[in-house]
Amino acid sequence: MSIRIAVGQGSCGIAAGAAKVFAALEQQLAGSAVSLGTVGCIGMCWLEPIVDLYEDNRLAARLVRICPDDAARIAEAARTGDLSGIAGLTISAEDSRFLEQQTRIALRNCGIIDPNSLESARAAGGYAALEAVLTGKGMTPEEVIACIKVSGLAGRGGAGFPTWFKWNAARQSPGDEKYLICNADEGDPGAFMDRAVIESDPHTLIEGMLIGAYAIGAKEAVVYVRAEYPLAIRRLSHAIDEAKAAGLIGQHILGTDFSCEFRIKAGAGAFVCGEETALIESLEGQRGMPRLKPPFPAAAGYWQKPSNINNVETFANVAWIIQHGGEAFAAMGTEGSKGTKVFALTGKIQRSGLVEIPMGMTLREVIFGIGGGVRDGRQFKAVQLGGPSGGCVPAELLDTVIDYKELSATGAIMGSGGMVVMDDTTCMVSMAKFFLDFTAKESCGKCVHCRIGTKRMQEILDRIVSGDGKPEDLDLLEELCLAVRDGALCGLGQTAPNPVLTALRYFRPEFEAHTAVEKRCPAHACAALLQYEIDAEKCRGCTACARKCPVGAIAGNVRQPHTIDKNQCIRCGACFAACRFDAVSRL
Repeated sequence: MSIRIAVGQGSCGIAAGAAKVFAALEQQLAGSAVSLGTVGCIGMCWLEPIVDLYEDNRLAARLVRICPDDAARIAEAARTGDLSGIAGLTISAEDSRFLEQQTRIALRNCGIIDPNSLESARAAGGYAALEAVLTGKGMTPEEVIACIKVSGLAGRGGAGFPTWFKWNAARQSPGDEKYLICNADEGDPGAFMDRAVIESDPHTLIEGMLIGAYAIGAKEAVVYVRAEYPLAIRRLSHAIDEAKAAGLIGQHILGTDFSCEFRIKAGAGAFVCGEETALIESLEGQRGMPRLKPPFPAAAGYWQKPSNINNVETFANVAWIIQHGGEAFAAMGTEGSKGTKVFALTGKIQRSGLVEIPMGMTLREVIFGIGGGVRDGRQFKAVQLGGPSGGCVPAELLDTVIDYKELSATGAIMGSGGMVVMDDTTCMVSMAKFFLDFTAKESCGKCVHCRIGTKRMQEILDRIVSGDGKPEDLDLLEELCLAVRDGALCGLGQTAPNPVLTALRYFRPEFEAHTAVEKRCPAHACAALLQYEIDAEKCRGCTACARKCPVGAIAGNVRQPHTIDKNQCIRCGACFAACRFDAVSRL
């Protein structure tokens, strides 16, 4: 019986200490027959570092929250085959349900194969779809596009545009010089789906892009990836080198007439480069700013040549679709949204990580079923979908079905797949301000509506959370939102108002409380709007609050009720946190 240990070393695992765990296991296993290797992210980020034990390629135990001190016990269990010594480290049955409730296609190999090994990728079926397309009876480019059409695969970067249509448009555009581009410029706060795929299974991206390049007639493929993803860039570079050495990239791939070269472009991290024409400008060495459309990239894209752009998750589905048929992919999901979708589940959630589910599940099933609900016993308040370009969905809409049309009806969008859960301690005004701050700073400045409109909206929200807002500010804010949405040049400006509009739509009383005469934050999150008082009947005069107050705003004798000088109080909350008798109230 062969024993293999695999340490999850995606960015989240490494940040949690997986590299140190790997080094400790390497030391403990020196000279033994036990194999030690690296895998990517399985998606269970809240349990990192994760170590898997395999017996004859069968998962025997999944160990979670491992530290270097556990290495000796794990090594002993691997050498002897006696797993009783590591029973306390294994994943719980409840946490295991996180994966059991998913349907993994784009993430099918993540956390299972070695991302640094072409051999590991091929053992899991890597490049079998490419071989089926290019060799034997093969498939014509038109047949590949037809298969993708049957699948109903839509772009997973946010717009949800039919993939086959973009491929077909690029193929039919005249010219021998065409380009296939992967948009890996994942800029949404809280989103890390594309990064995880590249770090964990780079060959599935390469294979999907090769099939796409064959379909449109491109001889060069470019991956535009954020420079802030050094591990993803390093592993993708290694995978490209391995694939090229194996004849899977370059001239006459697999002995056929199809040739395609690969390269990586590390982008400077501008959020606007998620828009495809701004990305093309950046690829050409220009400042990332969107172009007027038409012409569309399929006709005049990179260097004014026909180009096709899809994101990482879109390409990660392609090989599976070719192998299993478009009908199999289309059998999952809803009438208007086929297949699966990957979400980055973050925020005030019990189980944070990567989730891949068939379209058609409800938000409730994902957040409370897979994610385990809100942590710390708090109440669910809203979920932010689609990042800065998306919107907030409140508790009363938790049974909304996850597909493009249904989410759009709520005022949110599917986006690239960010899903940020908020509890009752979240101030929706501050939340709207946070996302608008982001988009205002990331605006390229090309159009007036986005450059100036988002700034004026940001100023209004700043006033409101600082206690200087007025009731009429809400109408002005909404008017500005609609003007920016309708007048901006590209998707960044057109969707920037979404978080504000949905917050106003579903949580207007919270905005009104901020701007009313009493200037109150119902979530007790806006420091400028808070008031602290001491209940004389509950106060024991222990002086804990006075000793913690950084500005000496609390006065009183020992064993006598204390008082707070509201003019001197800086609303830091130190007294509230220090009181053991529930005498300090926060208003």
